[in-house]
Amino acid sequence: MSFVPDLSTIVQFAIATFIIAITPGPDMTLFVGRALSEGRRSGFACMAGALTGCLIHTTLVVVGLSALIVASPEAFLALKIGGAGYLVWLAWQAITKGSAFSPDMTPRKPRSLLQNWATGIGINLLNPKIILFFMTFLPQFVSVRDPHAPGKLFFLGLLFIAISIPVTAPMVWAADRFAGLLRKSPRVTRIVDYLFAGVFSAFALKILTAQAK
Repeated sequence: MSFVPDLSTIVQFAIATFIIAITPGPDMTLFVGRALSEGRRSGFACMAGALTGCLIHTTLVVVGLSALIVASPEAFLALKIGGAGYLVWLAWQAITKGSAFSPDMTPRKPRSLLQNWATGIGINLLNPKIILFFMTFLPQFVSVRDPHAPGKLFFLGLLFIAISIPVTAPMVWAADRFAGLLRKSPRVTRIVDYLFAGVFSAFALKILTAQAK
């Protein structure tokens, strides 16, 4: 199937996605916080909203980058190189500032599932860092000369969601233990931060050295 990347690309993408999924951030804080304060159903509703946002981001990226590839392969290449720089910046942020994780643990009356879903999609779609992330992360896994790049980008976007669900869902299910682990053991969080930084630095180096040849 032309829209499916090669196995090596899929494995690399899966590893990067796994590291991203376990790294605490605004989305994870929301999922776990709602699970702690309003129950697991609310946490899962927020998670579903955020994953819906990821699907929308993927679609927008595919449409936009597809047009860019057709109009100017050189501009798409420039985006990839710029994206490599952005990945290096994300890696540096992970090392120097670490992950911000402070979920709301105060018990509250549950909001409706629709309200929690809307909150999840809102925090995802309105986060400029996530917009930049999707615009710079996905293109690193396709070639500027690949005629099937749009299909592969969409496939990778769906794979991102598919991998995120089994990684994130147990954290929401065991929200109290997950939050407690990160609070009691900062070392665990720092290990995740360094994994995040290492993986993103590797991808940035890969694209930069490939273009230098």
